[in-house]
Amino acid sequence: MNGVSHMLPFVIGGGILTALAFLFDMGAAGTAAYGSSTMLAAFFKKIGEEAFGMMLPILAGYISMSIADRPGLAPGVVGGLMAKSGINLAFLQTAPEFDTSVCVSGGFLAALAAGFLAGYLTLYIEKACDKLPDALEGIKPILLYPVLGTLAIGAIMYILNPIFGMLNTAMNDFLNGMGTTNAIMLGAVVGGMMSIDFGGPFNKASYVFCTGLLASGTEMGQVAMAACMAGGMVPPIVIALSTTFFKNKWSKADRDAGLVNYIMGLSFISEGAIPFAAADPGHIIPTCVIGSAIAGAMSAAFGCTSPAPHGGAWVLPVIGNPLMWLVAIVAGSVVGALILSFWKKPVEE
Repeated sequence: MNGVSHMLPFVIGGGILTALAFLFDMGAAGTAAYGSSTMLAAFFKKIGEEAFGMMLPILAGYISMSIADRPGLAPGVVGGLMAKSGINLAFLQTAPEFDTSVCVSGGFLAALAAGFLAGYLTLYIEKACDKLPDALEGIKPILLYPVLGTLAIGAIMYILNPIFGMLNTAMNDFLNGMGTTNAIMLGAVVGGMMSIDFGGPFNKASYVFCTGLLASGTEMGQVAMAACMAGGMVPPIVIALSTTFFKNKWSKADRDAGLVNYIMGLSFISEGAIPFAAADPGHIIPTCVIGSAIAGAMSAAFGCTSPAPHGGAWVLPVIGNPLMWLVAIVAGSVVGALILSFWKKPVEE
């Protein structure tokens, strides 16, 4: 969670800027230059790509830091960078030309492994250095820990990257080869997971999985991202609809607070449902999961795509098949609101 929370600003900032590049380049839609055919579009896309490209290093770096504190940050970031580039021993054998075609990125799976490995390796190095003379105490954090930690994780990633590269390639090939039925199942799963804990580990796991697919540049990555975002928008809208149209099931304070959830939902902020779920998890969570799964499945079934990893309704101009994407969100929200409202007992003021 530490890695994900620090990664999100890079993903959101970079993703939205990249989406703006496509928005400003609609004239080139369908061509190979789409997103960078004009100076303005290329301006936004380059900044967005650089920010989005920091996703894996930041994820790995802060996972490592959560394990080994500050000494783990540098090894974790380096491990994440190597996971992203896919550098391996075969690459070294092509010296001095260094043929990058033999490198296959391990994606977010390799970055996760790099973060945990770097953290625990740094802890081991710290314990090993405890046996050194006290006179060397001052150089440990500024010399020994970063050098030894970075060297250790770098050497390991040379060996592990081909394994994670094959896993990442196999996963992407499998997803791209999915038929309509399997894509609908994927959409239902990633959408439903967004409503299990409204911003907690399950929500973040679904989101990171989809942003990882999006970063791979495949069409299925954009389909999964659209389904994920649709599922994450549903919970606050479910609450807002129920508090608006079924007033006898909610207190006045809940009805007043529910109005804000229209904006939260449209902005893809699932956390808007948390106060209501905390007060009544038995009713809120199952109904929101059902609504989100429906929205995610319908989004995938309609072939909706999103090049942006965040933004909700505000990035609608770059959504593929935007009308049906909105239909999916509305359908999931209405079904969830009806189930919740008929299931929940009336309240007495």
